[in-house]
Amino acid sequence: MANILITGANRGIGLELTKQYVQAGHHVDACCRNPSGADDLNALAGDNVAVHGLIPTDAASVAALATSISSVDILINNAGAAGPAPEQQSGLSMDFDGWLETFNVNTLAPLRVVQALHPALKEGTDAKAITITSQMGALDLNWPVMYAYCSSKAAVNKVMRMLSVELVKDNIAVGLIHPGHVQTDMGGPNAEITAQESASGIISVIDGISTDNTGCFMKWNGETHNW
Repeated sequence: MANILITGANRGIGLELTKQYVQAGHHVDACCRNPSGADDLNALAGDNVAVHGLIPTDAASVAALATSISSVDILINNAGAAGPAPEQQSGLSMDFDGWLETFNVNTLAPLRVVQALHPALKEGTDAKAITITSQMGALDLNWPVMYAYCSSKAAVNKVMRMLSVELVKDNIAVGLIHPGHVQTDMGGPNAEITAQESASGIISVIDGISTDNTGCFMKWNGETHNW
């Protein structure tokens, strides 16, 4: 049984990852901003699911969580934000405050969580620090849309790529995974795949990440993603 910590576990991909890991017999520390309003997640709470309040952008909240977690085998930074309305994050019209907040959620917070849980990851078995990113952060895709979101994902890709070089010294693997275009609140009802399909693929990809391929950028279906 692995100890798995998931941020943004109250809905979408995070909730489905929690369900599937628990069904496979693992223990999940499931984190979300507002546990009292996370009805679907709370319904899973029990011996193998502990629900935690966590605001990943808040240093005190992250530090408080770290004091209650002794060992993590797999950390999944899943919490994320789409940023300002699409028409307010273009090259000619930008909500700059919203852009900063998007960076805070999508780029700074994942590193903050890894740093705080570094001691717990060092106590884990074949430990892995995974970040759910997006193909929209790939520099080889020239799509002039959602500047705040795309740039924040490109930035977290680079951050985690660099971090992989450092954490391999502690036998901790780092991986980035594009979850696909998923039928969630962010992806919309007409997206290509369901949250169940995405989560199942992500779990399979995580199984294949180790210190041998640390720093990889993968797709949910097991394919390597171009940077």
